[in-house]
Amino acid sequence: MFATLISTRNGTPPIARGGWLDALRFIVASLIILHHFQAAGPHALAETVHPMFEVSGFLLTNFFLMDSGYVLMRVYGEQVRSGRMSAGDFVLKRVLRVLPAHLIVLAGLVGLVLAATAAGAPPRNPEWFAWDQLPAQLLLVQSFGLHGGLGWNAPTWSISALIGCYLAFPWVVRRLATANPWTALAWGVGAYLLANQATWLLLDHPVWQMPMKYGFFRALPLFFLGMCLARFAEGVWVNPRLARWTLLAASVGFFGLQFAGKFGLASVGVIALIVLAAGAVPVTRPSKRVEKAAVVSFAMFITNEVVRIAWFGAVNVAVARLALPEAVQWALWGLGVAAAVGFAFAFHHLIDAPIQDRIRLWLKGRGRRPVAAPTQPVVSLEG
Repeated sequence: MFATLISTRNGTPPIARGGWLDALRFIVASLIILHHFQAAGPHALAETVHPMFEVSGFLLTNFFLMDSGYVLMRVYGEQVRSGRMSAGDFVLKRVLRVLPAHLIVLAGLVGLVLAATAAGAPPRNPEWFAWDQLPAQLLLVQSFGLHGGLGWNAPTWSISALIGCYLAFPWVVRRLATANPWTALAWGVGAYLLANQATWLLLDHPVWQMPMKYGFFRALPLFFLGMCLARFAEGVWVNPRLARWTLLAASVGFFGLQFAGKFGLASVGVIALIVLAAGAVPVTRPSKRVEKAAVVSFAMFITNEVVRIAWFGAVNVAVARLALPEAVQWALWGLGVAAAVGFAFAFHHLIDAPIQDRIRLWLKGRGRRPVAAPTQPVVSLEG
């Protein structure tokens, strides 16, 4: 009976676009936007609806970090392990995937703040735009315990942390190559629990909720766990029906935990089940719409804070000058959420995608070994 549900005879089907992994990326990116926008309406959703709108945000980012390790391992693990892609090529490819968009968005935000200040409408909370915080964020080193990185485009702490994970990726791949699937799974779970205990003892924080300043130490155990889940998937076949039911039950369980209270460690365990189950569901009928939506998830993640600042900066001025009723304010709030999604799609198609096309041509022009295009959008935070 057990062999019909889980077997080591075959691994998980090849990773592919247009399936549940893609759908989850877009769903989680949308929920992160909702989390960032929840306090910008006439009343904070965390106060008027449920605290889960506030406390679930860090767990949604944890999903992306774990999913990043899982997807990268399944897409690039064998290439790095066999030497067909060098460690340097891998790190360069990943850094070039995030850096141009990061610099463009941050430059746009700096320009917005300067223009608004010159026009006599400076930010209402200038402490979030302190100039001494900008250098660390510009260089994407704010998650390594260095000064800076608060305010501005604050969500980029996770991009900073992922760069550290990229540096560790080739080393971890080689260590996991000799582990059988069940051992790799045990390593991932055990390392995460040890990291959680260590951060409680040393910093009085659980590892799943470390401050942004120590974001790398929060991201690495999640990223490593995702890689171990992928190594498990490479050698263990899960019955598709079991995978679908597990995905449904774990998703319901995740939101149930957030509704009931702050169960961070348990929620991370449920997220691991979601990632593992989503990757085990075969993509028999790939959806182009889901694929396109998922590819935009990186743009949604990196631009939504800037859209929030710009949109509600204008809305707050309009509310103060025109005494807009609450119903109109809520309508403007909903339009702001829609604007964040729409802006992300425009940014991806008009700016990010063309730049990445040029980078791919440049890499090939430098005589690098061609690498087969992955069948799954790489790294959840980056599209």
